[in-house]
Amino acid sequence: MAEPISMIKKRVLSEEELKQQSLEQLKDSVVEHEQAIDKAIDVLNELYGSGILEATEALLKAKAKVAEIALHQANRPEVTNIINNGIAAAGALSAINPEHTAKLLTGIAKGLEEAGKPQEEKLTIFSLLGALKDPDVNRAIGFGLRFLKGLGKELGE
Repeated sequence: MAEPISMIKKRVLSEEELKQQSLEQLKDSVVEHEQAIDKAIDVLNELYGSGILEATEALLKAKAKVAEIALHQANRPEVTNIINNGIAAAGALSAINPEHTAKLLTGIAKGLEEAGKPQEEKLTIFSLLGALKDPDVNRAIGFGLRFLKGLGKELGE
């Protein structure tokens, strides 16, 4: 009868064998991903030819200095104000009905178009009073007055 196995010897690869095994795995990977490697080389050549690769390399080498400059710039009060104003504007825009915004912007565009036309007659107090009879002018002035009233209410609070 055979004697039971009591000790297992693990084969330890030498450093040269480990290198050889790594090279074989690398060769297999290159063959398997040949098209992707060709594309990556093409991209790197384009980046090198345009100078972007050198600029990126310099940026990476100076990363500590670049990070310091970026943090210094980000801590300026102007940048903080921009961020806070952007957040406030986004909040205000989210509260406005998009249909009203579209109508207002269309009206502004039409108003700018009308304002760009040459003025043929002199503007007088009487012509201003007469303009109030025009429904379009009356509507716009009414809108402006209601807008100013709402703005004043908010500013008063």
